[in-house]
This record gives sequence, C-alpha cells and structure tokens, in this order.
Amino acid sequence: MQNAAILPRKDDFMSLYTMADLHLSTFDKTNKSMEVFGKSWADYMLRIEKNWRHLITEEDTVVIPGDVSWALSLEEAESDLKFLDSLPGKKIIGKGNHDFWWSTMRKHEAFFEKCGITSISFLFNNAHEDKEFIIAGTRGWYNDEDAVNAPDNADFEKLTNRENLRLRASLLAARKLQENAPEKEIIVFMHFPPFWNGKASDGLIELLKEYGIKRVYFGHIHGNYTVPPHFSYEGIEMHIISADYLKFTPKVVR
Repeated sequence: MQNAAILPRKDDFMSLYTMADLHLSTFDKTNKSMEVFGKSWADYMLRIEKNWRHLITEEDTVVIPGDVSWALSLEEAESDLKFLDSLPGKKIIGKGNHDFWWSTMRKHEAFFEKCGITSISFLFNNAHEDKEFIIAGTRGWYNDEDAVNAPDNADFEKLTNRENLRLRASLLAARKLQENAPEKEIIVFMHFPPFWNGKASDGLIELLKEYGIKRVYFGHIHGNYTVPPHFSYEGIEMHIISADYLKFTPKVVR
C-alpha cells in the first residue's frame, strides 16, 4: 500500500490575498450599510467575517485598496478598524474615494497605538515586502470625468497629477526593496481602475509601464458581475477585486 500524499502546510503556498471595498459600518452613528445597493450586499459584513476567518490565517497578508470604512473621522472609524484588526492576518490598507476618515500617517500611528491596533498598516507613498511579492500602489482617480458618480467641480488635472506622484513614490520605494530581493515581483494595488470602459489614466499607465509592472489589482467597480475577472491593457494584467464581485471572499494572489 502506497503512503498517502503529504499536503504542504498552508503557509507553504501563497499567503498574499486582496479584496477592496469592505465598506464597514459598525459604528452606530454611521448607520450606512451597502445593502441599499442590492440584494448581493445582504449581510455583507457577516459574510466578510465568515469567509475571512475560514480562509485567512495569522501568517497571511491581505491588501485592502480602499473604501475600508464609511466613517467620517478617525474616532468614528475606531470600531471598524478594531473589527478589521480582530480578523486573522496582517492587513495593508489603501485609501478609497469614500475613506473620509483618512488623516495623516502621524495621526494614524498615534491613534492605532492608543487603540491597541497592531495588525494594520498603510499603503500610502510607500511599499511593503511580503513573502513572495513587493506591494505598491495608490488610490488613483477617475479616468473619465463623465463617469457615473464622478464628483462635480473636482480639479481632475490636479488630483490626477497628485496620484501620479504618489504612485511614483510608491514604485520608487518598491524598487528599493526589490534591490535586496530581485526575485520578487512588484504588484500594484489601486482603488480606481487605471483603465476601464475604454478609457485610461494615461499618466498612471505610463508609470506602470516605466517600472515594468505586469499586474494591477483594483476595486471601486460595483454591481457589474458579468465582466471577466481580469483583462489585459498595454501589456498589464488588470484584476477586479471589489468585495461584491468576489462574493466577499479575499482573492489569493498567485
């Protein structure tokens, strides 16, 4: 009788996951659930927690590129951030267009220390090294001024240029980390898609090409469940990771 195959331990596999747009709303005064946007969002926070705990271990890392919480201030975000902190694994969070609670990194660090939040870090003008990847990214911005829900009276040129600078800062930090780990691929995580519906954020695309980025993961897109999970543009593979698209289950990055 042959010996049964020995399965590798879970942490011998890839341990990097991602999911955007958690839209947490645990603070009583926030009282803003996503369930008003359709039945696909029913019990979404319970589903996030159940799927997360089933899949993620303490050794794993989950990148959350934006729209983490509906809170309007750090104080309001405390319960959402503590909920996220209570889930297994290391979390790296970026900024989305609804993260109005977002403040300066210094204030975040002081707030986290006061609240005892230890498993969350930020993706903002910087980069992170994981077991097999280097993580970079920025929020991005609307690539179409006429897009649904695009903000009125926004200075698109100014905001886009700022995001270009932030992505370059992140990629520079990633390249520096890569000097000591040349075998590790730099992967970019953004809230807004740099290309969507036939329109591109040209400055961001040129930066991605300049740094040889082959994969980008993005959120922000909701209610569109028939689009393919990934597509290619200018030699860059784009992956949609909005929570509702992923059925509230973190996606492994292979």
